[in-house]
Amino acid sequence: MDWFTAPEYWWSRLVFQRALAGVYVVAFLAAALQFRALLGERGMLPIPRFVRRVAFRHAPSVFQLHYSDRFFAACSWAGCAVSIALLAGLDSQLPLWGAIPLWLVPWALYLSIVNVGQTWYAFGWESLLLEVGFLAAFLGNGKVAPPVLVLFLLRWILFRVEFGAGLIKMRGDACWRKLTCLYYHHETQPMPGPLSWFFHHLPKPAHRVEVAANHFTQLVVPVLLFTPQPIATAAASLMIVTQLWLVLSGNFSWLNWITIVLALSALRIPAGAPSVPAAPLWYEVLVLAVAALLACLSYHPVVNMISRRQVMNRSFDPLHLVNTYGAFGSVSRFRYEVVIEGTLDDLPHEDSDWREYEFKGKPGDPRHWPRQFAPYHLRLDWLMWFAGLSPAYAGEWFGGLVERLLENDRDTLRLLRRSPFPPDQPPRYVRAGLFRYQYTSWRELRETGACWERTYVREYLPPTRLAAVSQRS
Repeated sequence: MDWFTAPEYWWSRLVFQRALAGVYVVAFLAAALQFRALLGERGMLPIPRFVRRVAFRHAPSVFQLHYSDRFFAACSWAGCAVSIALLAGLDSQLPLWGAIPLWLVPWALYLSIVNVGQTWYAFGWESLLLEVGFLAAFLGNGKVAPPVLVLFLLRWILFRVEFGAGLIKMRGDACWRKLTCLYYHHETQPMPGPLSWFFHHLPKPAHRVEVAANHFTQLVVPVLLFTPQPIATAAASLMIVTQLWLVLSGNFSWLNWITIVLALSALRIPAGAPSVPAAPLWYEVLVLAVAALLACLSYHPVVNMISRRQVMNRSFDPLHLVNTYGAFGSVSRFRYEVVIEGTLDDLPHEDSDWREYEFKGKPGDPRHWPRQFAPYHLRLDWLMWFAGLSPAYAGEWFGGLVERLLENDRDTLRLLRRSPFPPDQPPRYVRAGLFRYQYTSWRELRETGACWERTYVREYLPPTRLAAVSQRS
């Protein structure tokens, strides 16, 4: 079939696949380095406990068949190794029938992690990586030109990511319609970046322009992805610029980067493609079957997207093949942070020597300037933002965190920037307080060197010792 392939997107496919492999590397690296404290046999939400109550058909995963911390680590590092091999171009050295299953390996391994990851993996960028990763397996390698249908389906994902996010904003918080949400967002977003303070202090008219530009990029530009070239390339390029702006303004894991990767597949790079034979019949049949399957599975995401009761970031099948996306349908006006402290005193009181635990990414010490972590994802720090919104968001795991801090658990402490206690001297009590955080002004920054000022709001967790937290959990 002459229409089946698009040789003019040869270089676009190459760039897209290598960039996607890079995102896979980051995802598996984060899993390998953080899982023991979060999901391990002694983690806050242990996988063995989860798989005992959730059937395989609802959460297909290799860890439903067998779990040990050593096995999880092996799968994570194997996924990292295969992704590095794909980044280096190993798929292009294999025959077409070998490249497809090679691309499916990281998808299957990461699916296994996400489906047992519980609240630590309950974010849209996890499903987005799986949906894009599955489709990328059928994009082909250097032995064949990229299939038109797969390129179209990649644009279809990009359209749903952007248009769905635009709709959820217009239907959600009134500040998006009033163009005022960015008066607050840079200060209250889950994990600020090193430039977020400066973005927050832009003039209010500039914030309104930011919101208007965001609406244009998410509600108008996605339609242009399905127009002829060079308009589609211009639309994808504008999306890339917008995502890079978001990269500069905060830490959103690999959400922005995977969106950029998707946009790369829509670019028409003006370079000559090597001559390759026509696609084999079995490959054409396979791609047509996959396209038909994904078209059928798109029904529920489309219904959700056009519904007035649109929901964000939901998977409609356990394999995460076609999902619905969206972010920041509402924006917090105030930032609340949970500050955790410990003491060595046998009888804790307000005048005890309370020492604060410092996290890597979430605000803590007002003088500690935020760092850039994205696309690497600090899962505990991100969930601590939700804990500040409401204790209900942390009900599953916060007690486990406190228990492990009281034990000076090595794996848990590795997730932190600094523990105030030596390894051989755990705290006798741990407590938590809720604080309101606000950015300092330009004058306050010059005078104090602090980017935050914080105000005590209320007690979040009273002084708790190990026996007490163990009985509660």
